[in-house]
Amino acid sequence: MAAKRNITQHTESEVIALSKKDQSYFGALYNKYFDQIFRFVFKRLGGDEDLAGDITQQTFIKAMMNIEKYEDRGLPFSSWLYRIAQNEVSMHFRKLKKNFAVPIDENRVIDVAVEASLSTEYMTSDQQEQLVEMLNNLEGDHLDLIELRFFQEMSFKQIAEIYKISEANAKMRTYRILERINKMWKNDK
Repeated sequence: MAAKRNITQHTESEVIALSKKDQSYFGALYNKYFDQIFRFVFKRLGGDEDLAGDITQQTFIKAMMNIEKYEDRGLPFSSWLYRIAQNEVSMHFRKLKKNFAVPIDENRVIDVAVEASLSTEYMTSDQQEQLVEMLNNLEGDHLDLIELRFFQEMSFKQIAEIYKISEANAKMRTYRILERINKMWKNDK
């Protein structure tokens, strides 16, 4: 029992290894990542706090039950949790057969506009709102990539791990979506 009380003295890799042998150690990982994963799920669900809590719990239950399958590939443990959470959210929406929109922090919209090569020098708040609406109308997977890259500020390497694709593929997909946003923007003008 002494080892469990001194869990803070272990590295994350050690806690993961301990969790593979004894699930009671998984609580340290849960405590470390719950808020981060909850916010991710909460945004995907459009602000439904109760449902976000349920899906976040389901994410951690699946992670704990499958911890022995986790392999350290040089990415943060959170990448694995994000992938599980994304799958859980997708499964939820497949059950509902419903499209969804992610509320977007408008302060980050300019970053998307710059990357999509939109004219941002004098972007009005109306234009920012128009871009937010455009983003919310993207297909689910496309919106997810933009959300992860610009609003969760993940690296292409982390995104690649979540989607189980190469880093180059994650980058290519993201920039194709930005090109599509650019074309949609020009067509609206």
